[in-house]
Amino acid sequence: MGLLFSVILVALALAFFAAPLWSWFVALAVFLLGFDASILWWIPAIGLGVVFLIKEIRVRLITKPLFAVLKAKGLLPKISDTEKTALRAGDVWVEGELFSGKPDFKKIFANPYPKLSTEEQDFIDNEVNEVCAMTSDWEVFEERDLSPEVWKYLKSKKFLGMIIPKEYGGLGFSAYGHSCVIEKLASHSQVLAITVMVPNSLGPAELLLHYGLDAQKKHYLPRLADGRDIPCFALTEPEAGSDAGAIRSEGVVFKDEDGEVKIRLNFEKRYITLSSIATVIGLAFVLKDPEKLLGKGEDWGITCALVDAKNKGIDQSKRHDPLGVPFVNAPLLGKDVIISIDDVIGGESGLGCGWRMLMESLAVGRGISLPSTSTGGSKLAAYVASTYAVVRYQFGLSIAKFEGIAEVLGRLGASTYILDAAKTFTLGAINAGEKPAVANAIMKYQSTEMFRKNIIDAMDIQGGAAISMGPRNLLAHAYFGAPVAITVEGANIMTRTLIMFGQGMIRCHPYAYAQIEALEQGDVKAFDTLLFSHIGHVTRNKARTFVLGLTRGYAHPAQTKGKARRYEQKLAWASARFAYLSDVALGLMGASLKRRESVSGRFGDVLTQMYFITAALKRFDIEGSKESDEVFLEVAVEDAFGKIDLAFSGILENLVSGMLAVPFKLYGWYTRLNPMGKTIKDKSLHRIAVAMCEDDSVRDRVCGNIYMGDRLRELLEATHKMQEVKELLVNEKKGERLTEGEKRTLKVARDLQHEIITVDAFEHDAYFSRTTVKKA
Repeated sequence: MGLLFSVILVALALAFFAAPLWSWFVALAVFLLGFDASILWWIPAIGLGVVFLIKEIRVRLITKPLFAVLKAKGLLPKISDTEKTALRAGDVWVEGELFSGKPDFKKIFANPYPKLSTEEQDFIDNEVNEVCAMTSDWEVFEERDLSPEVWKYLKSKKFLGMIIPKEYGGLGFSAYGHSCVIEKLASHSQVLAITVMVPNSLGPAELLLHYGLDAQKKHYLPRLADGRDIPCFALTEPEAGSDAGAIRSEGVVFKDEDGEVKIRLNFEKRYITLSSIATVIGLAFVLKDPEKLLGKGEDWGITCALVDAKNKGIDQSKRHDPLGVPFVNAPLLGKDVIISIDDVIGGESGLGCGWRMLMESLAVGRGISLPSTSTGGSKLAAYVASTYAVVRYQFGLSIAKFEGIAEVLGRLGASTYILDAAKTFTLGAINAGEKPAVANAIMKYQSTEMFRKNIIDAMDIQGGAAISMGPRNLLAHAYFGAPVAITVEGANIMTRTLIMFGQGMIRCHPYAYAQIEALEQGDVKAFDTLLFSHIGHVTRNKARTFVLGLTRGYAHPAQTKGKARRYEQKLAWASARFAYLSDVALGLMGASLKRRESVSGRFGDVLTQMYFITAALKRFDIEGSKESDEVFLEVAVEDAFGKIDLAFSGILENLVSGMLAVPFKLYGWYTRLNPMGKTIKDKSLHRIAVAMCEDDSVRDRVCGNIYMGDRLRELLEATHKMQEVKELLVNEKKGERLTEGEKRTLKVARDLQHEIITVDAFEHDAYFSRTTVKKA
């Protein structure tokens, strides 16, 4: 028994510390010598050593036959050319560490954290505040557009050219500066934010900066920067939504009457923001050359071009109505629209390169635009809910004192804290020149989902005031916009079930993609090296999963200290189990893994929560590990670990069926007995609620960078007044006599309270005509 225990302990140590293959045979030899083993033990041991340690023999006897079987049976995922382009777009960043099973937290936490430049901060404090002050969101919805004055201001102050370098007349903002502008605009008006966001996202400016010819840049970028040209980018079609590679818009190469080579475009696009007012249309289409005029075959693939909206055959006459949110969104039609090769982004060198351009641009853009609007909306929701809860009284008490309200406020505060952390963490990478494709897909998905839940929580706290439309309502318009964000830049269901883990497993895994490439190229020797490295990787992660599970993560030597230390240890444990089960799933399912979307989605859930925990730990450290922030970190991180537990349970329950499922179900039973997360205490949620309602400094930190319009300032003033008169209200309720000064103070507070809880009501004519109305 002692011998068996010793063997297991040594094997576990070798696996846990990823000892090289030869060390296993050294350990085996030591055991055989130590126990004076007979020749009958030595012969197979030496034979195995020769087979596994001498590469030429190993390749001939093991790798080559396995290689042939894998290739013949197609057991590893096949990757099309379009998928390869998508996979190669962007970089592997922190996601790769989480996929490794042994994340290097020292390296992770050394990543830069972004700050605004003086110029960016000045712009936010001045121009952004000014355009928010000019914009009545209620009037925007009533008039179905921004005012002419706001449009003029956006153009003159170069809001539409934030990403365009100064040399071309733009503002040249960093990704973080760009994000903070969008975030603040979103806290005041979703329409304003979207209008500014789109020209600074995937579109003509972005594509020209990376792929345009010098002449194209010099012509278009200054005009886009100052608003002389309004851009749109037309990608989505009736038959190609999330599946952008399936677009049917066609460009056919031909010679015109003068013998010049031109392209004839026919397209039907939809859901295109700014398209009905655009003067420059970025267009994605499939290029065909049936007469081979370009000299390189007939089918060129997806191509991107800039099309003058004045061209004959373009129809910009219609509008969509996305849930009543009146940003410009419309279908775009083109029949026999003629452009030249010079209109293609990149000219001749850009022909057929559109798919790569799109994937590389989306690899970055997903991490900026929608996370910014979602964070701005979430901060608004948290701010409104926490201040309104102080002002609103029921049963003689501020509703902030009710446990049910405090529970929701606590959830909302923690959610906003971790969302802002993840957004900022990601933008630090983008600012530093990284293009973390998988992290950006995670951010697009998770930020929009969190905003959808956060706005509902805030509206639940406001109750009837949240559903009564009018200028006083700060949340309804943001609520209308929440589902819109879910659908764009890759619908969320697809992002969760296909991209985050499906592409992440291939792109971020240390060996998977390289093995597939070696298999495709017939490189047996490269495959051999990768295969045995992969086996070592799986063995190590199995051992780490066992040891970290047995010790509940305490076996991990954490880099962080204090409150964050324990969370880092559990994150290391989660990463080990995630990496191990990912390889088990790949081994069991092979090429069919990407079709098991429900399982893939749950792996994506684990990856998402690990990424957000990492970001929260980084934020907590960067901001000085404040004691007042500990409870926000606790609730946010424990909630994330709870979701990780739930996802792992679903994976183990559904990974395989039949008798093979038995060990996985038993392992699932064990993981439920030994969960990573802890039940969130009511006390912790209540502490967050108290901090958000009563401590301006905490609320301002969690909800920073929102626009304080008149209604929000009134709400804050009423909050302060109602806090000041708490004792007077208690004394009044007890029947105690109040002085005249106390009565006046109480009246001021109640007048402010009444103004805040009052909802809008309209005259019948105004209601039915849907014209702009003032406060009732």
